[in-house]
Amino acid sequence: MKIVETYSHLNGLEFLLVHRPKLWKQVQAVIAAVDAKGCKTKVSKEVRMKGQLKYSPIEMNTRFSTLLRDQEWKESRVSYWVTRSEKLIRSTIPLLPDAQKKEIEAAGEEPIFSYNQTDFVKDRVAIEVQFGKYAFVAYDLFVKHLAFYVRDQIDVGIEILPMKSLQAEMSSGPGYYEGELYNVIRNGRGVPAVPLVMIGIAP
Repeated sequence: MKIVETYSHLNGLEFLLVHRPKLWKQVQAVIAAVDAKGCKTKVSKEVRMKGQLKYSPIEMNTRFSTLLRDQEWKESRVSYWVTRSEKLIRSTIPLLPDAQKKEIEAAGEEPIFSYNQTDFVKDRVAIEVQFGKYAFVAYDLFVKHLAFYVRDQIDVGIEILPMKSLQAEMSSGPGYYEGELYNVIRNGRGVPAVPLVMIGIAP
């Protein structure tokens, strides 16, 4: 695979180039090492493309996962407690999980455990490799990376997406770089409030 486009949101790429240049080179090397031809293994069942070979999201995810794990990128979770009270949520967001739970209970409300999980984190940088539906990409960009950033677990998030040209060669309609770039820019310079690097890839 190759990097076709990158977009730096809130100086995410600049942060990597200055503070984590080795990690940025690792990301570039991993993308280059993914064998595109070897990922074209899915036989389409869609009527208009029936029988055609398409790029398999599962195969691409597996190859990215193997290569990133080899470079010691590891899964990480951010846990927190939620409740139905807006006022309580606003007051507990900056607290550690145990303190969140205690404050919610002290107010007589029910604490509900929740968490955000990301597959690849290393040296305060998170990577999401996303070949799933549009909703998953939006969740990554506007919720997941932000959750880790607010909890001071990461300094920047990286989102790896197919370019439209690659997405067109995949069945099941995943999100794609150009569309998600539009969504981020449409929300304004400060949203989401986390430094990001969006990467568009293609064979």
